[in-house]
Amino acid sequence: MRAGEDFELVNPDSDARYKELWQDYYELTCRKGIGVEYAKREMRRRTTLIGAMLLRHGYADGLICGTFGRHALHLRFIAEVIGRKPGVDSFHAMNMLVLPNRTVFIGDTYVNYDPSAEQVAEMTVLAAEEVRRFGLVPKVALLSHSSFGTEDTPTAIKMRKALELIVQRAPGLEVEGEMHGDAALSEDIRRQVFPPSRLKGPANLLVMPTLDAANIAFNLLKTAAGDGLTVGPMLLGAAKPVHILTPTATVRRIVNVTALLSVEVAQHQVRP
Repeated sequence: MRAGEDFELVNPDSDARYKELWQDYYELTCRKGIGVEYAKREMRRRTTLIGAMLLRHGYADGLICGTFGRHALHLRFIAEVIGRKPGVDSFHAMNMLVLPNRTVFIGDTYVNYDPSAEQVAEMTVLAAEEVRRFGLVPKVALLSHSSFGTEDTPTAIKMRKALELIVQRAPGLEVEGEMHGDAALSEDIRRQVFPPSRLKGPANLLVMPTLDAANIAFNLLKTAAGDGLTVGPMLLGAAKPVHILTPTATVRRIVNVTALLSVEVAQHQVRP
């Protein structure tokens, strides 16, 4: 592959679009403490910011970033420049694991430390839409240390409230909770502890009560699986196709997310 032939290489020190981009970034952030000189400097050195501005101005169709630095910093630039989808209040993150005997999606793995019931519900609906993009029917389990009302701790109450909100917003979605992890993956266990469950079969979308739970569960499963395939993190809620990877992302994971992004770009372009 050759720069200028097979792909475009952006050099912020010589790119003719530099002035257009830093001026727009300044206008977007001038009431957030960003000065002119700072905007100029950031538009030369922050690759995620440069990519986000190119996406904002239509010079690119999608963006993958995050292989260097903190996830929160990349997300800040996405929030400032790209923004969220209409009607979406928060960003969320989800990872996919293709294990030997099952495929599972886990969220929120990177963004919201202690999401509210409303954020859990919003993430679940967005995540279910992403699961459908893979050609799968979302089967959602809201996870907790509580099993269908056995505890009244803040996180258990939160997941119950989230279930109510999800049923209101997506009445056709197959979702149940709050439940233990084994009940989520085993219909036999779930039937034993809660026979009237609306969730049938093993869940493939595992929604956690906190970022700690989601991130720990994902990394434990990823490592224990050994040869399992991982995709993500997938950023949910952005107004344009964007994903933020992590510094530990392998070449294979970058390729997988690039393929996912290409599908999202095609779908984004055909929407009215």
